[in-house]
Amino acid sequence: MQIGYNYPVNIYFDIDGVILANDKQPALHVKEFLSYFIERYPTYWLTTHCKGDANYTVSHIERYLDKETLELVKKIKATNWSMSKTEAIDFSQPFIWFDDQVFEFEKEQLRKNNSLNSWINVDLRENPNHLKDILKLSKDLNKDSAINF
Repeated sequence: MQIGYNYPVNIYFDIDGVILANDKQPALHVKEFLSYFIERYPTYWLTTHCKGDANYTVSHIERYLDKETLELVKKIKATNWSMSKTEAIDFSQPFIWFDDQVFEFEKEQLRKNNSLNSWINVDLRENPNHLKDILKLSKDLNKDSAINF
């Protein structure tokens, strides 16, 4: 998948395992990670903590984030879904979905839409600096006006 600055791409964020490293603290480098994508792309929540109401989502994580990061997450738009997070994905647009755990039925939906490579498996347990690594890769590749995942 190739995504450049001028190419419309939606970014979807999970919370647990992506924004929060665990149920008590934010992921390392989360402010820089969020800032980079929020400043460049339309961003959406794709998490069990958002079912149509971004205010609820922000209130769920605000106690873990510093003031600047909190202001960033307030810019992320809500999504709504019932059984599968993929219900909220706009498959008519290119996208990147940052999530640590996607169910097999969601992977199947991604495959059906030729979008499995749009899911970025964030693994903060194995690599606590994974957001930093993703950010570096994104910045390096965007020097050539494209992100390749």
